[in-house]
Amino acid sequence: MTKIHFIAIGGAAMHNLALAVASKAGYQVTGSDDEIFEPALSHLRDAGLLPDEIGWHPERITPDLDAIILGMHAREDNPELVRARELGIKIYSFPEYLYEQTKDKIRIVVGGSHGKTTTTSMILYVLNRLGIEADYMVGAQIEGFERMVRLSDTAKYAVFEGDEYLTSPLDLRSKFLWYHPHVAILTGIAWDHINVFPTFPEYVETFRKFVHSIEPKGSFIYFKGDENLKQIANEMTSLRHDDMTIIPYEAYDGSVPMQVFGKHNMQNLQAAMLACHCIGVAPDDFYREIASFTGASNRLEKIAETDTCVAYKDFAHSPSKLKATINAVRERYPDKQLVACMELHTFSSLMADFLPQYQGCMAEADKAFVYFNPKVIEHKKLTPITKEAVRDAFGTKNVEVFTESAALQERLKEIDYRNVALLMMSSGTFDGINVKEFAKELIHG
Repeated sequence: MTKIHFIAIGGAAMHNLALAVASKAGYQVTGSDDEIFEPALSHLRDAGLLPDEIGWHPERITPDLDAIILGMHAREDNPELVRARELGIKIYSFPEYLYEQTKDKIRIVVGGSHGKTTTTSMILYVLNRLGIEADYMVGAQIEGFERMVRLSDTAKYAVFEGDEYLTSPLDLRSKFLWYHPHVAILTGIAWDHINVFPTFPEYVETFRKFVHSIEPKGSFIYFKGDENLKQIANEMTSLRHDDMTIIPYEAYDGSVPMQVFGKHNMQNLQAAMLACHCIGVAPDDFYREIASFTGASNRLEKIAETDTCVAYKDFAHSPSKLKATINAVRERYPDKQLVACMELHTFSSLMADFLPQYQGCMAEADKAFVYFNPKVIEHKKLTPITKEAVRDAFGTKNVEVFTESAALQERLKEIDYRNVALLMMSSGTFDGINVKEFAKELIHG
């Protein structure tokens, strides 16, 4: 029996990895965390993996453990981590363990500042429809897939969403540098994670390292409209012209009707097709199957609809994602009033120095609402920001800023939702709103 303990098991990716490992024959999984929220709480409880007690318990770290998997949420002085190092137990980061489990497979990795979850989901959706088995890790729930992580002894391929954020408290490199893809996609580079990459050149450099990490004879698929990616591709042409296939792409503009919409989704779709083609999927087969793809959870997901009104939910929070999502809905519904609401929730988005990056991002909305909670800024130990500073940063007259969730909800309830497209965007919950139910309440009156 292989015994593995997860430190910080409650994270979105970590708990899905724990479920995947626990489902393999011959593995025993335990874990700890100082906070576990839904849906991880229910998923772990249903699988019998929910810790008996919340908190860190170094007595659970015993010499008979074969490995520790360390989540980014844990700190370097975590008492369980300290104990594991004292005992000399092998410690893996999340991406390191994924690589270890798939090092003999053909790996497809999707990176980029935006669109990587959707692109990864598209690849997996088509492979599943075609009966091609693959291991995977993706950051959203996909139709037809029970979990967000799968590891097996039988799949020939592994498809990973490649995150540029830090690996673990012990490894400050980007996660995707662990994966060494045979097929790599980069969708675009737009400055994010300012707390880790304080300058844009530093941010670009980690993507350059990712491209250098592609396996010999591998393929590099990149969006040709991104000048930074074009520069990296040109560098690779001279450095690795003998052992790397470099494939630029644009947005899909074919005749097959699609369920998803927007310029960025058509770019994602074309990148996914090229990745599948690299492992032998014919383009016609790809387009036939992807036509029924309705999107990944929380990625421009339709959550409510009436005869005259429609509501979408999206994970968008960074400037590039925010602008692309709003523009996609505007293009889809040119005759509807577009009401867009977003939450500043991530570390970067709440930094005063980063706010100017949002200039003009919500200009295409008829009514735009921005929400942030000053207590979150205080918790993250950031410099306080004001409603006026946020409004000035967005720079358009359509923007209203709120710092109280109840006040935001009351303002949204004042709107006449006849002939409206409502767009709710956050990586959080606007401090406790059930976004799907609230959107239904708004548009159904």
